Amino acid sequence: MGGESKRKEELKEQKQNAFIFERKNYVFMIIGLVVIAIGFILMSGGGSDNPEVFNPDIFSPRRIRLAPTIVIIGFAIEVYAILLNPNKGKA
Repeated sequence: MGGESKRKEELKEQKQNAFIFERKNYVFMIIGLVVIAIGFILMSGGGSDNPEVFNPDIFSPRRIRLAPTIVIIGFAIEVYAILLNPNKGKA
């Protein structure tokens, strides 16, 4: 009978720990989303109101190199947030 109560306690503990991620994971996910949004904001703009006129600002280093690099860094932060094990240091 002692084994049955132990099993019930284990099931109860599993139900309490139903979340896959913990607070630390979500914080990193939010940081990653903000970095991705900043990258896309830096990528926007540079258009022209008149289709007959070429605007060379569309090929600025900010839009060609900086913004995509920031977006990739944001995605790397997201991958880290998913793979992060917050219980690693706990015994």
